[in-house]
Amino acid sequence: MRTCRSLLTATLLALALLNPSQAAEKAAAPAAASSVKVELVDINSATETQLKALPGIGDAYAAKIIAGRPYAKKDQLTAKNIIPAATYDKIQAQIIARQK
Repeated sequence: MRTCRSLLTATLLALALLNPSQAAEKAAAPAAASSVKVELVDINSATETQLKALPGIGDAYAAKIIAGRPYAKKDQLTAKNIIPAATYDKIQAQIIARQK
């Protein structure tokens, strides 16, 4: 019985010691993520080279994106069948469709 209590006490103590460091790591992660500024690629004005720098976009898709301009919203890339949904899913956080 004493062994069980000692084991339980040791486990609880270990968990109590681990929690503050985990909380500090969790608090630091969002701050680090928000400090990194992502440069969005405007699909209405980007050059072919800028578009090809996006994952999954090669010569053919870059040319189709340029030919299909202008876009009111970035999701028109899939609505107009310019790129497949899987490719759009890869780049949607990196693009924007700015209006003039």
